[in-house]
Amino acid sequence: MFFEFGIKDIIDIVLVALMLYYIYRLMKASRSLNAFIGIMIFVVLWLLVSQVLEMRLLGSIMDKLVSVGVIALIILFQEDIRKFLFNLGAHQRMKVVSRIFGRTKTRNSEELKRIIMPIVMACLNMGKRKVGALIVLERDMPLDDVVNTGERIEARISQQLIENIFFKNSPLHDGAMIISNHQIKAAGCILPVSHNLDIPKELGLRHRAALGISQESDCVAIVVSEETGGITVAIKGELQVRLSAEKLESILTLEMRNE
Repeated sequence: MFFEFGIKDIIDIVLVALMLYYIYRLMKASRSLNAFIGIMIFVVLWLLVSQVLEMRLLGSIMDKLVSVGVIALIILFQEDIRKFLFNLGAHQRMKVVSRIFGRTKTRNSEELKRIIMPIVMACLNMGKRKVGALIVLERDMPLDDVVNTGERIEARISQQLIENIFFKNSPLHDGAMIISNHQIKAAGCILPVSHNLDIPKELGLRHRAALGISQESDCVAIVVSEETGGITVAIKGELQVRLSAEKLESILTLEMRNE
């Protein structure tokens, strides 16, 4: 039996293909690829049984499983769904819409310098002395759940304070520092650790934690290595290693220009 196939059907197929590809990439990044493949196999079998072969009994059972399975999938993949929706809203074109409604605030150069330079100078000094550090700069996505795992500070951003917190004998030096709204919001915070197998083995737990939080939010995470003194930045699930002070300042200025 022949059916009409028009431009609307082509658009429909392309949109579904793009959606499936994006979900595939998301599941691959979150190490849930096998679950995604299993779900797709079940959906294909369900369509084959209920629509093609028209098996009433098996089809009705699978229909019930699908209706209940939607709720189960939402619970199972709640973090991935949240990340998908956040990435959708964080897309460049969506940010244009945000600016129209006044949600995005642009910082001027002087304001940026007051925020960034103490961080850059602290990282440079700690790198020279091989003092390990992990600093997370919050952007659009709130990190309140991470802040609650540490000790609240609510202090002005200061080079001396950053270096004192990460001093080796400090009780807060092992955790992460969260910087938000022109303040050092908390220290000693616990971050989610990335399980990405592609991370070089010479990079330690701080680097994995920085990568993990950058995969779950839009933050900028800075790591100072205790072994080498090297400075690394994690943004959107990617690491930029062996950065100079000038390069670190350039990256932070670019990334923090818009909240």
